[in-house]
Amino acid sequence: MSTEETYFRRGLGLKDEIQPLLKSEYGSALVSLIQARGHRLDVGRIHFRLAESFGFCYGVDRAVEYAYETRRKFPDRRIVLVGEIIHNPHVNRQLREMGIEFLYPDEDGRFDFGRVGADNVVILPAFGVGIEDFERLRSMDCVVVDTTCGSVLLVWKRVESYARDGFTAIIHGKHYHEETRATSSQVRKYPEGRYLVVRDMDEAEFVCSYIRGEGEREAFLERFRGKHSRGFDPDRDLERVGVANQTTMVASDSLAIADRLHRAMVDRWGEAEAAERFRSFDTICSATQDRQDAVQKMMVDPPHLMVVIGGYNSSNTNHLAHLCSQSTRTFHIEDATCIEPQRATIRHKEIMGRELLTTPGWLPEGDVEIGLTAGASTPNSKIGETVERILRQAGYDPDTVLQEAEAAGS
Repeated sequence: MSTEETYFRRGLGLKDEIQPLLKSEYGSALVSLIQARGHRLDVGRIHFRLAESFGFCYGVDRAVEYAYETRRKFPDRRIVLVGEIIHNPHVNRQLREMGIEFLYPDEDGRFDFGRVGADNVVILPAFGVGIEDFERLRSMDCVVVDTTCGSVLLVWKRVESYARDGFTAIIHGKHYHEETRATSSQVRKYPEGRYLVVRDMDEAEFVCSYIRGEGEREAFLERFRGKHSRGFDPDRDLERVGVANQTTMVASDSLAIADRLHRAMVDRWGEAEAAERFRSFDTICSATQDRQDAVQKMMVDPPHLMVVIGGYNSSNTNHLAHLCSQSTRTFHIEDATCIEPQRATIRHKEIMGRELLTTPGWLPEGDVEIGLTAGASTPNSKIGETVERILRQAGYDPDTVLQEAEAAGS
């Protein structure tokens, strides 16, 4: 088969056919109602405020759409998804029910494509895959459907340019995250390509100290074990650096880290020479930024509590929960089933932690304003189901709310 028949990057031409199915599975009448009423909904003593930007972003919407198109176009073929399409358990469960198989990496992030054949169809996730995995799949002549997000591709181009020009890519992200693994692999397009992943400002400060000539080489390599390219030498590879980021990190943190690294380069080399040794470009995803800006706007006048909906392994959802928690009581739930109206409890994840908690009596008595937002991989259906559960716990019937809204013409 020709390249055109085995590689799909811009959809499979079936968007109109699968849109009704996507709307029925991932849409929500309640969410549409809240949006139509200025992102607010008052039901008795319960007052909902929905963030102005929330839920599915364009890249996620596109990835899910392509997965559904793939199943429709190849109804009788074995379809394998490399990792998870996005970090949302509901969406991934739906794909499994459609007969799409998931191929997971080992602890080191490596995929075993031994059971993938030329007659199979392989879907690449929104996070993308490493260059070695991509090249191997293309060499196998299997059909590849590439759903890599455009924002991620922009970061890849920036990291590749750093490697091409002899700069080490310092990536603000989680070294174990699929996207960061794929991003860091882009430096391997060049023999001397180098990268270093920093998780937060503490790690960035450690790098800055070393750039200024402070600290010991062995301590540095131990601190960043598993977070840098093979053969990384901080004495050599921190002399010319370029900054990039995992697209789902907190934008303000990425900018602050870039600024701190720039100051360290100036301290070490002086303004004029640092200008030739340091690069930083805006690689922050606009959708991530929009969702973070929306909750920060809400926190100017925070609601009594926030409910943040999204996968527990979703980086952007965790950051939204953290931002909200700095201003009001916040619960990060995976989906509506975490709210149990009969027991009046909520199951939720510790903010920026791993522990799963159960909190009784979480919904206050009397008038209460509840803020809502959702990560970029959370469909409207999951948000709507959460609103339903909250209403039922407060003693209201969601169906009646919708019926009265329809009768009122909104």
